[in-house]
Amino acid sequence: MSDPTPSEVERFIANGMVCEHIAVDGDGRHFFATIVSAEFQGASRIKRHQQVYKALGDRMREQIHALSMKTLTPAELAAEPAADQAAASHHH
Repeated sequence: MSDPTPSEVERFIANGMVCEHIAVDGDGRHFFATIVSAEFQGASRIKRHQQVYKALGDRMREQIHALSMKTLTPAELAAEPAADQAAASHHH
């Protein structure tokens, strides 16, 4: 069984859950994914990761050896740059 490409990992995740955005980088064995999904609303980081592992199913055990991920809701993604800008321009 060949190692999956980052684009294949993106497709596996997209097939298993509704995502607004997925970006995966990796070398075939170790991956880093940024996943934005409304399905994460109200879920803890651990629950979000479990949703992604469930979407990947058996591939997680058999093909993907390490997956780091950043899981965000669309609102969290929208708030991220604004929060960074507010922190940078905030003076006491």
